[in-house]
Amino acid sequence: MVNPINAAAAYANTAFNTTGPGMAPRNGVSFGDVLEQTAKEVIGDLKQGETMTAKAAVGQADLTDVVQAVTNAEVTLQTVTAVRDKVLSAYQEILRMPI
Repeated sequence: MVNPINAAAAYANTAFNTTGPGMAPRNGVSFGDVLEQTAKEVIGDLKQGETMTAKAAVGQADLTDVVQAVTNAEVTLQTVTAVRDKVLSAYQEILRMPI
């Protein structure tokens, strides 16, 4: 599951491991790599929730497992939405900066 604390830690790790113009990564982990890994985790959480829901529809899954998977997917989606909103807000703020 993706949560804001893990996302902040990954961002901080990326920020501390970069230097100079262009922000080349020191340890081989770029912001793009962190973003890609996080996106894969999000997609995995959402797919697991969908799979468990489909299994429940045909009676192949325990209800508690289904509720847990769907809740996990919902929390993940809320986190992604919150991060997206913050990124868009920051971008809009940058656009409003005087040159």
